[in-house]
Amino acid sequence: MVFIFGEEMKNSVGRFIAGRVSTILDNSISPSTLRFYSSHSPPSSSSKLFVAGLSWSVDEKSLKDAFSSFGNVSEVRIMYDKETGRSRGFGFVHFSNENEAMSAKDAMDGKALLGRPLRISFALEKVRGVPVIVPRLPHT
Repeated sequence: MVFIFGEEMKNSVGRFIAGRVSTILDNSISPSTLRFYSSHSPPSSSSKLFVAGLSWSVDEKSLKDAFSSFGNVSEVRIMYDKETGRSRGFGFVHFSNENEAMSAKDAMDGKALLGRPLRISFALEKVRGVPVIVPRLPHT
């Protein structure tokens, strides 16, 4: 299971969540089996932002223009649907250093770009070759 929390809450929250999930699933889950990630502070040496909530009319140039006031934007990528060619509504903005990325995240998270509020977090590294399992909790 994957949960997102700040590092300082990892141990106590892990025990709490493990207990609650164990109760719901009616089996024992150890806090050591849980993984924790934080989107509030950058992973070590991260200058890459994940930007969600993009309007279909946003292109790479307009996204770069929106973020370039915070520092040197080295790369902008918007993800497109392979079949329709339409934006999937999210992309990535790479800065030349971590401080610029942090400044941009703090300033732009929740702000509107072409009529839609942006949701910004630090991008997590893509894990290749490892299956991602998301357990489904039964409805109670």
